[in-house]
Amino acid sequence: MQKKSLIIIGSGPAGYTAAIYAARANLSPVLFEGFYSIPGGQLMTTTDVENYPGFPDGISGPELVERFRKQAIRFGTTVISEDVGDVDLSVYPFHVKGSKDTYEANALIISTGASANRLDIPGARDGEFWQKGVTACAVCDGAAPIFRNKPLFVIGGGDSAIEEAIFLTKFGSRVYIVHRRDQLRASKIMQERALNHPKVEILWNSVVTAVEGDTIVRSVAIENVLTNRQTKHEAGGLFFAVGHTPNTAFLKGQLELHPNGYIKVFKGTKTSVEGVFAAGDVQDYEYRQAVTAAGSGCAASLQAEHWLTEKGFI
Repeated sequence: MQKKSLIIIGSGPAGYTAAIYAARANLSPVLFEGFYSIPGGQLMTTTDVENYPGFPDGISGPELVERFRKQAIRFGTTVISEDVGDVDLSVYPFHVKGSKDTYEANALIISTGASANRLDIPGARDGEFWQKGVTACAVCDGAAPIFRNKPLFVIGGGDSAIEEAIFLTKFGSRVYIVHRRDQLRASKIMQERALNHPKVEILWNSVVTAVEGDTIVRSVAIENVLTNRQTKHEAGGLFFAVGHTPNTAFLKGQLELHPNGYIKVFKGTKTSVEGVFAAGDVQDYEYRQAVTAAGSGCAASLQAEHWLTEKGFI
């Protein structure tokens, strides 16, 4: 069993940033970037990233991730292309089990992210119009040229759906919220914002049944669940706003979580287990941006380094 000072579980902006800082501090970190789970996280499914500082002309999500990765490796990070199937936080050093070997770690950074929930709608799947007009992050993708001055559709009924719809009014000609019930789940103030916004319309008791287009989304089919009446609408984009699921199943309840399943952090990135830190979307259910994930990855690495120093491991 190999013993390491610091193991980072998960890649993407948080994991790779943590690795860059840890490697520059001579911690020789090991980073599990994933294999079946997408290495690089949600950025790998994003086309143009236009809101990450330093890239005035934008950059593709996969290219940005590859730059993170190269920088981490340059400073001495060992990247393992495996998923972590199990961790044991009841023993110390902690045990981290990859698909091939088990490692011991004096400190851990969890940066496994969260997966956007998607509905299985014909036309919205991988290999169809996913990331060609269908997305799950309005703030990430809404400013893209393909969405400008076109009717846009948001699926959902909570605060996130309202926030995304209102954000999209900056770019789309009109924004439709498609909700399968006759009332929203969102907070009262958010409902009022949606109902009173001149560019937002709510399609009550409705579901999207199909997405159609050519190289990009051109239309969506809507069905009223009460009357079964189907209508076809011109559309420039479809946005899922039906929540995210944090990737914490492999922890098997060993860390304290919020009721929504995200890792609970204290005083920065510390978790309920001493020596374990969390960064990125796995602990952030409010912002969920690449730049905030990178920032928390930096913080987690610095806190892990300070903790390891206090304990006399480095």
